[in-house]
Amino acid sequence: MAQPVRGRRGIAVAPHALASQSALAVLRDGGNAVEAMVAAAATIAVVYPHMNGIGGDSFWLVSLPDGGGTEVIGIDASGAAGSAARRETYAGQSAIPFRGGSAAITVAGTLSGWDEALALSRERMGGRLPLDRLLADAIDAARHGTPVTRSQHLTSERKRAELQAVSGFADAFLPGGAAPAIGSLFRQPRMAATLEQLARAGLDDFYRGDLAIGLARDLQAAGSPLLREDLAAHRALRLAPLELAHSRGRVFNMPPPTQGLVSLLILGLMDRLGLEGADHLGADYVHAAVESVKQAFAVRDRHITDPAHMTVQPADFLAPAALDAMAARIDPAQAAPWGAGRGPADTVWMGVIDGEGRAVSMIQSIYHEFGAGIVLRESGVNWQNRGASFSLDPKHINTLAPGKRPFHTLNPAMALLDDGRTMVYGNMGGDGQPQSQSAVFTRSVTLGLDPQAAISAPRWLLGRTWGQTSDSLKLESRFPQATVDALRARGHEVELLADFDETVGHAGCLFRHADGSLEGGFDPRSDGSVAAF
Repeated sequence: MAQPVRGRRGIAVAPHALASQSALAVLRDGGNAVEAMVAAAATIAVVYPHMNGIGGDSFWLVSLPDGGGTEVIGIDASGAAGSAARRETYAGQSAIPFRGGSAAITVAGTLSGWDEALALSRERMGGRLPLDRLLADAIDAARHGTPVTRSQHLTSERKRAELQAVSGFADAFLPGGAAPAIGSLFRQPRMAATLEQLARAGLDDFYRGDLAIGLARDLQAAGSPLLREDLAAHRALRLAPLELAHSRGRVFNMPPPTQGLVSLLILGLMDRLGLEGADHLGADYVHAAVESVKQAFAVRDRHITDPAHMTVQPADFLAPAALDAMAARIDPAQAAPWGAGRGPADTVWMGVIDGEGRAVSMIQSIYHEFGAGIVLRESGVNWQNRGASFSLDPKHINTLAPGKRPFHTLNPAMALLDDGRTMVYGNMGGDGQPQSQSAVFTRSVTLGLDPQAAISAPRWLLGRTWGQTSDSLKLESRFPQATVDALRARGHEVELLADFDETVGHAGCLFRHADGSLEGGFDPRSDGSVAAF
C-alpha cells in the first residue's frame, strides 16, 4: 500500500503530477504557497484540459499564520451571467443547453482569482516571483506539448460525437479528427501565445486589455451573449469563509454561490452521529455519511444561489442547535427518501503548504467535460458552461438573470485542528465533492488514518458525478460484501463501481503538523502526485 509523502520545507498535491511538480519548483525557488499554487494552476490548465482551463472559474482558501493565530481568507473568482443573457433566449426549451455558444453565458473568473491571490501574496506574504516565472511551465507544455493522459484520451473519445461540431472544438482537441492517443504529445500553440501575452501584459489583460477585445469578439462569433463590457465589469472577491465549529477544530469552506455550506453541514452532522472508533468500511459509517448528505443537499437545493439573491444566512445552518435538529432527523436503521442530484462536473482541486505554514486550498473548473465545448479562435481558450446550471423557471431560486452568479458545486476545504495541525483537502466531481471531503476528513481526523490511506480507501457516491447519470448510491467494489448487503437492507439502492473508479472523483489532502513536518496523499484514481522537499 502506498505511503504518504512527507517533507518539511514545502508540499503540494494535484491530480496531475506535472502540476504538483510546478508548485514544488516554485517553492524551491523561494516562492510562497500562493505563488506555487498559481504555477500549478497554470500548468494543470494546460496538461489536464478536459478537466479545467483558464476559461472557467476558481475558488481559493488561504491561511496566514501570524504569531497570535491564523487568519483564513477566501477568494471567489466566479463569473456572473452576461448583461445580455436572458431566459427568453431559451424559449421552448426545458433547460439551458450544456454545449455551444448558448451555454457560454458566464464570465470566466479563474484568472481574476490568480490575480487576486497574487495581490494577497504581495501584501501579506512578501511575494516577489514574476508572473513569467509562474507561467513558464504552462507555456512550455502548451508550446512543445505534454503527453496525453488516459483520462484525456477516454474523455475525448467519449465526447467526440457530442462536441466535434461545436465551434473550435475539433481543431483544438481532436488533432487529425480523432481523440489524441495516450502518451502522444498534445500541443496547444494558441494557448501558449495567450499565456505569453498574459505574462507580458498581466492577468488583467484577460478582462480589460487587448486580450479581452479578442475574447469578446470570438465569444460573440461562437454564439455567446457575453460582451466586452461583461469582462471589464468582472472582479474577484476577497471574503470571509464559512466556519464550522467541529469537535476536532475549526473547519472552513467557501460561502454561496458554492456548496461549501453543504460540505460543512455533512461534517457537522457526522460529528454528532457517534463515529468515534467506527469501521470506515462498515455500513454504519457509510449510512451515517449518506444520510448526512441527504440532509445537507435538502438545504442546498432549497436555499443556495448567488448570495445577493438569498433570503437566509448560511452561517445560521451551522449553529449547534440547527445541526442538532438536523442530526435528530437521521434514522440509523433506515435510508431516507432520495430524489435527484445536481449532476456531473469536471474540476481540479489542488493544495499547497509552504515552509512558513502558509496554506492554500484551491479549485478551478470549466464545469462539464471541456465546458461548453467552444474554443475561441484567436486565443485557444475553451470556455466554461457553468451558466447551464441556471434554471429557466422564473420562480426557481437559481433562475437565470443578467449579472447573476450561478450555483457552484466547487468548494475548497481547510481545517485548523485543535492538535495544532493545518489541513487542506478537496475533491472534484459535482455532487461527489462534499461527499469525498467528508470521507477524507473523517477517515483522517476522526478515525486516524494517514492521508494516503484515507484517500485510497474505497469511497461512495450518492447521486451523479463525473461520467455518470444515475442517482443511486454508488460504492467502489472494494467495500466488503457485508457492507453492501447491510446498506441494501436499510433501503439504499446500491450500485457497484470498479475498484478505483474515477466516478468518485480525484481527492487530495495535505497536513502540516504542529512541529512543522508536512504530510500528504494523492488520489490513485487520478494522474496526480504529492511533491515535497
